[in-house]
Amino acid sequence: MDISVSEMKRVTLVEVNGRIDSTNAGKLGEALNEQIDAGRHQIVADLGRVDYMSSAGLRELVSAVKKLRKLNGDLRVASPSPRVREVLDLAGLDAIFQVFPTQVEAVGSF
Repeated sequence: MDISVSEMKRVTLVEVNGRIDSTNAGKLGEALNEQIDAGRHQIVADLGRVDYMSSAGLRELVSAVKKLRKLNGDLRVASPSPRVREVLDLAGLDAIFQVFPTQVEAVGSF
């Protein structure tokens, strides 16, 4: 799994590439927490190139969104791959996360 973080005007974009499973989900959590701790409270997670996400990955996303909402921020999901979209829907997390079909729409939603 590769993670790249970029700053936009008022939003932090976290792009994830590869598989998110129990062996590396902590790395995703660390990347998100670094941004939150640095005062960046509007985050878009682009999951378009994630071909697999386990429950460990979902836990990291839920943990981050809970922290952000306590700080009046949010985490939004952009362009989830069909597999990730299915996992979000099955877990009922589509009700927790705002999911956008493109990165541009997710960033613009803030």
